[in-house]
Amino acid sequence: MIDKNIKLACLILQCILCVVCAGIGYADSTPDKPEDSIKQAIRMVKPALVKIHALSTSYHAGREIKSESTGSGTIISPDGHIITNHHVVGHAVRLRCTLSDNEEIEAEVIGTDALSDIAVIRLTSDPDRIYPYAVFGDSSLVRVGEKIIAMGSPISLSQSVTFGVISNIGMTIPKSYRKDQYTFRLDGEDVGSFVLWIGHDAAIYPGNSGGPLVNMNGEIIGINEIVFGLSGAIPSNLAKEVAIQLKKKGTVTRSYLGIEVQPLLKFSTIKNGGIISNVVAESPAEIAGFVPGDILLRIGGHLVNLQYYEEMPLFHQMTANLPIGKSAEAEIWRNHEQITLTVTPTLREPAEPETVESKPWGITIRDVSSEARKKLKLSDQSGVIVTSVRPGGPGGLAKPVIMPRDIIKKINHAPVQDINMFMEITGNLMKGKTGPVPTLIEAEREGQSYISVIPVGIQKTTDQGREVRKAWIPVNTQVITREIAQILDMPDLKGVRITRLLDEEFCKKTELFVGDLIIGLDGETIPAAFPEDSEVFSSMIRQYRIGSTVNLDISRNNQKVIVSVTLPRSPETAREMEKYQDDNYEFTVRDLSFMKKIDQQWPLNRQGVIVEEVEPGSWAALGELSVDDLIIEVNSQTVTDVNRFRQIMEKLTSEKPKAIVMHILRGSNHRYLELESEWETDMPVTP
Repeated sequence: MIDKNIKLACLILQCILCVVCAGIGYADSTPDKPEDSIKQAIRMVKPALVKIHALSTSYHAGREIKSESTGSGTIISPDGHIITNHHVVGHAVRLRCTLSDNEEIEAEVIGTDALSDIAVIRLTSDPDRIYPYAVFGDSSLVRVGEKIIAMGSPISLSQSVTFGVISNIGMTIPKSYRKDQYTFRLDGEDVGSFVLWIGHDAAIYPGNSGGPLVNMNGEIIGINEIVFGLSGAIPSNLAKEVAIQLKKKGTVTRSYLGIEVQPLLKFSTIKNGGIISNVVAESPAEIAGFVPGDILLRIGGHLVNLQYYEEMPLFHQMTANLPIGKSAEAEIWRNHEQITLTVTPTLREPAEPETVESKPWGITIRDVSSEARKKLKLSDQSGVIVTSVRPGGPGGLAKPVIMPRDIIKKINHAPVQDINMFMEITGNLMKGKTGPVPTLIEAEREGQSYISVIPVGIQKTTDQGREVRKAWIPVNTQVITREIAQILDMPDLKGVRITRLLDEEFCKKTELFVGDLIIGLDGETIPAAFPEDSEVFSSMIRQYRIGSTVNLDISRNNQKVIVSVTLPRSPETAREMEKYQDDNYEFTVRDLSFMKKIDQQWPLNRQGVIVEEVEPGSWAALGELSVDDLIIEVNSQTVTDVNRFRQIMEKLTSEKPKAIVMHILRGSNHRYLELESEWETDMPVTP
């Protein structure tokens, strides 16, 4: 996936997102030449290949971060279902797919599974449309040395094909990396513990993930996912099994025992089975009587024989498929005797519940899973876990500050059971409020209960205060240095030279011109002869009252003239200009200052608002709005100043459009930007 926000735990291990378009077709006869079989396989799959453009979210520093990425997928049903990787679309809020003929169609997520890194999405065009699709092959029949094709759109380019052979049918992360805790995790799930990859030497690159690995029969035998020395693909049998569940119910049902198992030790006298290394408290395994050190010989009618780590993924797949709620017999070896235990698997929960952002709190949170409760040694699963805190936000300003891994248990003495309750309490707390509300929380941190006061609410931009207005002359000047004076054949000359007229109308009226040498003020010499004296003249002017009339001694074309100037009020600085902060798109604008217009060589009557700040990973940043852009129009409505811009944006906030169009001026170029949004609020979320 092309996404700068995604990082894998190992430098060598890379997620490869790619755009792959596949189609179905059948040949009338068996190809006579090897190259004919390759071409036939490509013809069968290419029409079903798609490039997936995903707009996804991640959560860091107390914020929801938006990012764009591309990946690959394959249509696997005539009604437009597409199989791809979880890490391509697992956190997508918008999806757009490019078909093999370059047609673009929006799509929706049907279901996603982090543990297997498989997801299913569906094209959302005409429901009666029939799409070309590819079929799955049997990955259990794959053998080392077989020719294969990897298809996709590397680096978001158009569909491409690479050729190679099967190199390994049981690829895992090497033991040396596992020892250093380098694993492939997605949303807290250890993908490497569940997937036994098909290794091959067909080249795949960033952008290839989710694309098909195809055999010479034109069948999908794998879903390309990683590069770890060799390219790695998820076996089609596992991918197909997961896809069927995702299409049917949007999620994958797996059983949970609560045991951790490892292969037998190298010099163990036991020749069959696997070592139970850990039993989770209150789990089905503990209830059944399992203890660490037991040797698991058989479970649910399946023989267990774990000699090597490479056998672990298939063991985990087998135990995950045990019937939920149905008793299963397990044979173990303990203290030199064989014992039979009865265990009843329960439904396995996701490792990490969904994370959400709460802007009024400046934090990201998620529910407490059973796994988190055990890991953090909590008494129950009530409350919400803080996953990140925005620096300078309400959570960061709390006394004491909120920290990641804190469990918020109460808000203003009201118990918080989960995210839904947290959002509901927050909504009621902020109702009718325009600024931060001091709020008492009770939280748990490393076994301790503590309280804190948090200014809940979005802090609006405030008036930075006004500078005292002083007299000035609207010109830019440079010091007449000794070197310049020597060249002008006036070695004793001191003062400043006018380099730019900031208000041409004023300067024309007072007869000031570029090139004038100002050498005196009301008969007093201007003591400026070195570069560091650049503020001397303006400092002398500021000593006068606004509206005072001063006489400037000027040398113009080797003639001395006296110019009388009535001193105007200095203009407001940029920091004093009116500002508006948009909390949904996350950017700040301000009115145009006098000097901004001058610096950009804009006319003094130029209208619009200047972009002062754009939060990284925001909807504004995603729409390519940048600092110093001048916003001229929004949805064809003219922007005169901040007050008018505020009116326009507040009206749009009430209307909640899918996207808005901004006409901006960037440098000397006009551009039109489309800013999208999801318009999320701190209201109860669907469980």
